Amino acid sequence: MQHQRTTFLLASGVSTAGSFAGLTAKGWLLMEGAGNPMLLAVHFALLTLPTLLVSGPAGVLTDRIGSERVLIRAQWILFGAAVLGALAIPVSRGSVQDGLLLLSTLGIGTASAYELTARNKYVALLVDEPDQLGPYLASFSVIFNVGKLVGPPIGGLLLAATGPTLALSLDAASYLLPIATLLWLMQPRRDQERRSTPGSSASLGTAWRECGPALRHVLRFTALACLVGFFHPGLAPLMAERLLDSSPMALGLFTSVLAAGSISGGIVLQRHAAAMARRPGLLIGSSSLITGVAQLGLGLTGIGGPAPAWGLAMAFLIGLGTASLLAGTNLIIQVHAPQVLRGRMAGLGQIAFLGGGGLSGLMAAGLSLWPPLGVWGCFGVLGSLGVVLSVAELTLRHRMRLS
Repeated sequence: MQHQRTTFLLASGVSTAGSFAGLTAKGWLLMEGAGNPMLLAVHFALLTLPTLLVSGPAGVLTDRIGSERVLIRAQWILFGAAVLGALAIPVSRGSVQDGLLLLSTLGIGTASAYELTARNKYVALLVDEPDQLGPYLASFSVIFNVGKLVGPPIGGLLLAATGPTLALSLDAASYLLPIATLLWLMQPRRDQERRSTPGSSASLGTAWRECGPALRHVLRFTALACLVGFFHPGLAPLMAERLLDSSPMALGLFTSVLAAGSISGGIVLQRHAAAMARRPGLLIGSSSLITGVAQLGLGLTGIGGPAPAWGLAMAFLIGLGTASLLAGTNLIIQVHAPQVLRGRMAGLGQIAFLGGGGLSGLMAAGLSLWPPLGVWGCFGVLGSLGVVLSVAELTLRHRMRLS
């Protein structure tokens, strides 16, 4: 099974790199056309907020009909939505083009909720021993953030050299690799999957009640931490413009620094997956604290004026903290939940961190447009809230243990 795990991981990485190339192109197009941070926040919200509506049904469907079937269907929908984004460039202009790009992102956000939920349960069918599940799950955080690292520069280069059409076409084509991998190369242990039976026992509410108080707390804390600290993906074009300049390459550099921090967090989590998963309070509290402190550091930029090196260092820490929080939450709820609940637990996790992140982007954009605060004042306020929340978690629950 080792070669199958590697193949699936690499296919996911290529798809992720293409996706971030496309998102970089869309973000730059929207920023160039309107220059409005609220439009960027709406773009990120359309990518993330569908999880509030569809991650629950995605988890229920995954546990009911099987993770493989849901995963393949989601990949085809992702491909179609990405094709719409690529076609929007040559066939439209102005507000119509913006609308098609946003519609493409909405389709990707909706299908991604199903894809991520199903994939979290599917990977358990590719491991030989239960102890392999934690490190393998953490590997997806690393490969995801490697895609985040290489995708934006690719998108920036393609934007500068050939325009946005090729960048968005690459995004669409990248989904064909995981589709081909799932259809022709993978042989998961289908007999190992536990599916739910029809009725009330298959509901999202049942999973919430049966997962236990510790996992419910992890989900609640993650939702709150993301609400105050997971807005940087949506505002990345604006942050890059204020710290560096408005060119596509500046955006690529800024998002790559975020990704480099995320990779570092993912590698640490992968190497210590079993130990960290057993201490949820320490893991999620310290991850959120790193993000909050880094946001406060960026808030200081508004006092001393633009400081690119300092700002990029804080961006690295934001990437490290948020990746550790998101991957850590996913690791905890998948390793410690019963197999029959894992699809729904993955759905609850998506609601917590992507739903919270989408709302966070809208809130941060609104605060950034408020004259008394501005962009860096917004960072200071939300960073302060994140620090308070994290210190409380570490103080009250750093001794929490899961067997």
